[in-house]
Parts: sequence; C-alpha cells; structure tokens
Amino acid sequence: MYSGSGFLAILDKTQGLAAFVALSLIIIIAVVLRLYRPQHSPPPAGKSTTNASKRAKKDENNPEKRIPSDFQAPTPTPYPDWSIRHTKPLPYRPFRYGPKYNVTMGLRAIHHDDWIELDNQFPKFHAEKARRIADRGEKCTKTAPEAYPAALELLEELARYLPARYPTLFRLTETGRLVNLWSGESFDMAERPLAEDPMAVCARLVQDDLAIMVEREDDGQYYLLAGSILLPGFWRLGDKFGMALSEIHSTGDVPQFREKLEAGMGKFFARLRPDELYARHNYFMQVDDGLGWSRSIGSEDAPEGSRGWGAVKEGDKPIEEVWFRSERQTLRRLPRTGAVVFTIRTYFHPMTEVAREDYVPGRLASAIRSWGPDVRRYKGLEKFERVLLEYLDEQHQKQVEQGLDLGKEDEMRRYPW
Repeated sequence: MYSGSGFLAILDKTQGLAAFVALSLIIIIAVVLRLYRPQHSPPPAGKSTTNASKRAKKDENNPEKRIPSDFQAPTPTPYPDWSIRHTKPLPYRPFRYGPKYNVTMGLRAIHHDDWIELDNQFPKFHAEKARRIADRGEKCTKTAPEAYPAALELLEELARYLPARYPTLFRLTETGRLVNLWSGESFDMAERPLAEDPMAVCARLVQDDLAIMVEREDDGQYYLLAGSILLPGFWRLGDKFGMALSEIHSTGDVPQFREKLEAGMGKFFARLRPDELYARHNYFMQVDDGLGWSRSIGSEDAPEGSRGWGAVKEGDKPIEEVWFRSERQTLRRLPRTGAVVFTIRTYFHPMTEVAREDYVPGRLASAIRSWGPDVRRYKGLEKFERVLLEYLDEQHQKQVEQGLDLGKEDEMRRYPW
C-alpha cells in the first residue's frame, strides 16, 4: 500500500503524469479482473452447494432472488444401529458454569444428517401427540392458508429424510406412501388435498414440535402461520399463532430479548440460506411430570394471564417432583417456499435421574446460581430453588468424595452435553 508522501513524490518526477495514468489503469484492470473472475473455492465440508445455493449467498439479503432455490438436502446416512427399543435419548445438558449467565441465541451449525433425532421414546411421544391431536385439534395443530404450501413442503422434506435416516422405522413405497413400520400408519404423499392438516401429519412422524415462520412481503417480518405445538409444556399455539417473530418473544417475556436478541435474530432470519442448518438448546425445570402440558402452572385452557409460575401455589416441592426439561431446536429455510422451519425436540427426565450423571449436579447448581432476577422469574426458580440446590449440592459432594476428577470435565463432556 502506498503512503501519501511516496505517491506525491512519483508525481514530482519529469514523467510523473504518465506514470500516474499508467498506474491508475493497472489498478483499474486489476480490480475489474478481481470482481469478475470465477470463484473456485470448494464448499465447506459437510455442505452441499448447488448453483441455487451460490445464488442464495450472493443475494442473501434479497429473499425474492434467493427463493425458490433448487437446493436439495443431501440424502442422510442411516442412523448407526438405530433401534426403537434400544436407542436412548441423547443426553443434552445445555447449561454452563457461572458466575455469569449469558443471554444469546446460542446457534451452532450442524450437519443435515442430524436434522431430526428419534429414539426409544418415540412410542411415548407418538401416543401423547395422537391423543392431543384428537382432544385439542386446532388448538395445537393449525395451518393458515398462506402457509399451506410451506407445510406441504415440510412434509415432503420429512418423507425424503426419514426413510433414509431411519430405514427400520419408515419406508417410502413406489406408489408414494410413507409407511411407519412400527405403528402401521400409512400416509399418501401424493394426495391433494390431504385428509388432515399437513402439520398434523408431520407431527405424527417425529418426536419434535414443529413451527413454520412465513415472511410477508409488506413488512419483511416472519409470522407464525403453521404449527404442530403438541408438547410445549408452558405455552399455547393459539396465543402466538399469526404473530411476528419479535412479538412472539416479547409477549412471552423472554429475558433481555429487546436488548440482546431481537436485532441479531432479525439478521439471522434475513441471511439464512436453504443449504444451512442450525441448532440451539435451552432448559427449564418443571414441578410435575406432564410432557404435553405442565399442570402445575394452571389449566391449559385458562385465560391468558391466569396461568404461569404464579399459579404454582406450593413452593419447594419434593425433589421427586422436579423434572429437567430441555429443548433442542433446529432452524432451516425450505428451498421452494422460503419459509423457515423450527423443530423443537423436548427431552424430559426426572431430576433425580439427571443428577446421577458425572459432573452434572455441580455444573447445574452453578448455572442456576448465575441466573439474574429476570431469568429467575422467567424460569420460576422460587418454586423449586431451595430443594433443588440442596439436592444438587449433595449429589455433587458425593461425586467428589467418590473420586470424581473435576479437572477432567472438559475431556469427558463438553457443551451441550
């Protein structure tokens, strides 16, 4: 790079003007060649990059040019040794040591193979979902007309993915029927219109809850316009349906959403490409064993504002009634419609079971003590603080006395495990 004085010195020479013109032409030609030369960099490992995804990168801030895309997720490899009897839920423990609790989106890129996680709790989740679809209908599963194409696209994506990833559970026939080999259910993928809401069909295929956010052209915001929210624990689809993404979080009193999350979330949605897949995690405590709905916070049909942690009258329930509830969420953009899909997989275990794992009680106790006042309120800490922290401290001390090497924790289990 030239300094200012060096450049003026060149102009002072007898043929300075000619040299300047020649130098300028060289620079211009170099810039033009740089801008228009073809790019040959290989795609990142684990990614599938098509012409459509390259266009998506170029036009990442212009949804009209990005969508539709001809990107198709790579066919996943079969889940190693998957069994509906023996494959245990993955032990996500997404909490970190204090003294500081950071409020972030916490997104990490994952491989397309890992989009949907199924395990030996599939029968339990499947039965609970079927019961709640029958009992509650559109209160839990609903698709707005403008989101119907996106819901169909999600169903098609699942029909391609599941038989390849879990071939002992699903099969796609030559006639286009998706068969659940365990339950005997059979779904006609070519039927139009479908016999039931496509989001209900999607819900029967996986253990996740599902939500579709659709961008509206008039304001560029994403709205919740399709969902099967059957196992939420603490919130209802009907309260959030039709809301913009920012409104969903602000009305849900998510701690520090406006200050730390809203701007970053908006940018992330604008830039998300069809060839990308991200995951994030969160965790809560629950003082009952309700997978679909936490009974302790009030009736699921109670008016808005009359349920929540304030409805839990009894504080300090016995540790046997405290459950650890964690969510693994994934986000991806559907290539044809451009809608963004959330999958929300719940992992739900008694605290007495989770706290037996090495390193978990000490780390969880430290994480809880790092919660600020807003997080404490949001997670209902006062309803279980004393009994839970006493129990975790006791279990941690037992592990240390039995020889647990605290210095090896990073070798044994790292976030989010």
